[in-house]
Amino acid sequence: MFNTENLVNNGFKFSPTFYNRTQHWYGDLNSVAFDSYTIKSKLRHLEKHCYIVRKGNLIGITNEGNLPYISNGKTDQLELLISVPPISLQQLGDHNLLTFYGVKYPYMTGAMAQGIASEEMVIALGKASILGSFGAGGLSPSRIETAIKKIQQALQQKPYAFNLLHSPSEPAIERCSIDLYLKYQVRIIEASAFLDLTDNIVYYRAAGLSLNYANQIDITNKVIAKVSRREVATKFLQPAPTKILKQLVQQGLISELQATLAETVPMADDITVEADSGGHTDNRPLVCLLPSILELRDEIQNKYRYETPVRIGVAGGISTPQSALAAFMMGAAYVVTGSINQSCIEAGTSQYTKELLGQAEMADVMMAPAADMFEMGVKLQVLKRGTLFPLRAQKLYELYKNYNSIEEISAAEREKLEGQILRKTVPEVWQETVNYLSQRNPEKLSKAASDPKLKMALIFRWYLGLSSRWSNTGEKGREIDYQIWCGPAMGSFNNWVKNSYLSQPKNRHVVEIADQIMTGTAYLHRIQTLKIQGLQIPNQYSQYHPSSL
Repeated sequence: MFNTENLVNNGFKFSPTFYNRTQHWYGDLNSVAFDSYTIKSKLRHLEKHCYIVRKGNLIGITNEGNLPYISNGKTDQLELLISVPPISLQQLGDHNLLTFYGVKYPYMTGAMAQGIASEEMVIALGKASILGSFGAGGLSPSRIETAIKKIQQALQQKPYAFNLLHSPSEPAIERCSIDLYLKYQVRIIEASAFLDLTDNIVYYRAAGLSLNYANQIDITNKVIAKVSRREVATKFLQPAPTKILKQLVQQGLISELQATLAETVPMADDITVEADSGGHTDNRPLVCLLPSILELRDEIQNKYRYETPVRIGVAGGISTPQSALAAFMMGAAYVVTGSINQSCIEAGTSQYTKELLGQAEMADVMMAPAADMFEMGVKLQVLKRGTLFPLRAQKLYELYKNYNSIEEISAAEREKLEGQILRKTVPEVWQETVNYLSQRNPEKLSKAASDPKLKMALIFRWYLGLSSRWSNTGEKGREIDYQIWCGPAMGSFNNWVKNSYLSQPKNRHVVEIADQIMTGTAYLHRIQTLKIQGLQIPNQYSQYHPSSL
């Protein structure tokens, strides 16, 4: 053992936990870095070995050279302290995911409804072999069909996914999406906001099952389920319910063989554990939620013995290399980003909204009533900086709880409602609602005729629904009412890229951000590996910042 107190330079210090014998490194001494600038460069050569060596009382770093068993004896010799192998982005997470979806690393972007996760975003990602999910939620069937054609024409065989947002109040819309996905052979869907399995999602899954020439099950229609509760995860980890399968067979939608095969495979190929995210969220902490779902997956895998176990990824709070590394170290197969992509050039949001998001801090978010599940009291997480939407939406829900009809609302309250929030008279809003539902959901419209409480809810949902569209289109004069789905990850990302070229939304490209996060994750993995082996590393080397590329 040598005196480790003498091994300090440039802030590095070597304090080995296990050091039993002297090892040696052989190579060109000129390749060893002892100065701060070159050391940083050596650490960042992730595709090469990293050797930490000793020269006298100095600690040096090099990516070249050999260990004794392959030395030719004609090179310089230094004492080897630590050696770490190359690390690629493909080594993070579950390698099987890469071939399954045809992607370059275990990272995807989640669907943000109403086309915020736009065609341009999905296409840019797909061309870079990154999986992106189109935000189909809240869009009309014709709009979704247009997106399918555009993305398929641009990407051909490159990866892409489409969102299937559970619509408990509009099951016909959910079925319409499934019919489109089957018609155009959309092979990957991201199922989100499900509270239970519906015949629609089971239909999509089962309709893509067949036997190949080797009598093995081929799963053509792939499902990535986004969940935040164990009870929902259980449903996607298990095979499709027999009752629903029988109904689909009776309706002639799937064959007896497909029903039989569906009882032997899980409902989802991958499950994204959604922690504290933008939009719909249970605000669950990732460090508690992910281990719980991993244990559940293993329990169900032991029961069904699937040939390929369901992979578990994470979303919610993933916005920096640190958060991505934490997820991978806890066992995540892949990571999913959401909020941060809304500020990217390719996002289907207005420039005004992008600027607000670019200024957001972690505390600039709050929960507000959701338009699609308003009557159920379901909330979603939105940006509160620069908008009064969350407070006004909460006011609408309080009115809904306290009154049985719009007519019961006091004159003073109604004046505030029409003058400050709706900015239209109640009859005008109701007429627009009638025009909309006549085409989209006439059944609900007829129910509202005899249910004043439902009618009031639909009037309030007019504001809740349009406020997110105003944010996307940049509706002038309505900026204070913009509904911007956002989690604390946005603020974390802004802190990370501060003083770098990514601090300005005009420089934020979705592929560039993906590459930066994943490269940074691999770099931090190397740093942590060195630290575990006893190398104390100064903060200037322990962080990964975009401006340093």
